[in-house]
Amino acid sequence: QRLLAAVPQLTAVVHAAGAPQFQPIVETGLADLAEVLAAKAGGATHLDELLLDAPLDAFVLFSSVAGVWGSGGQAGYAAANAALDVVATRRAARGRGATSVAWGPWSEAGMAADATVTEHLRRRGLAALTPGVAVEAMQNLIDSGTTCGVIADIDWGRFAAAFTASGARPLLGDLDQVRRLAERPSGE
Repeated sequence: QRLLAAVPQLTAVVHAAGAPQFQPIVETGLADLAEVLAAKAGGATHLDELLLDAPLDAFVLFSSVAGVWGSGGQAGYAAANAALDVVATRRAARGRGATSVAWGPWSEAGMAADATVTEHLRRRGLAALTPGVAVEAMQNLIDSGTTCGVIADIDWGRFAAAFTASGARPLLGDLDQVRRLAERPSGE
């Protein structure tokens, strides 16, 4: 609260906190979940409460695609990121603007900027976003008034094949790009 009071002309807030989590759910304890939830959802909720009546041009929450479709070894991280959508949706329902951006991996910075991780994700259909493209896409999402959106560079052929390897996924099945791929004759 003291920090916010020191910025009297505050017009926008970007909550970009994160706490990476890479462990199977069976090895994830309550303390592990509490840590990742506090960094993501706890901080966002606190900012929302503190700025409920502030006339902001933007209230942006940095989420992750892990919160949209899940990610192996990141159950707590996925849940914490999905909770950001709840904060944004609740804020929007109260007539306050909010944008929760579920990011795909970024190049050059972020939790997935490691070359090994970047290559692993690229092979599965998620290319790293360059910062310039990412920031422009984020501005477009904010300007559109979208409350919850995904910004990712997805190779649908690779991603859908990997994501649906163990069975159909309704989340992807209705996307035009995925449906067109499924309708193509083999070998095309």
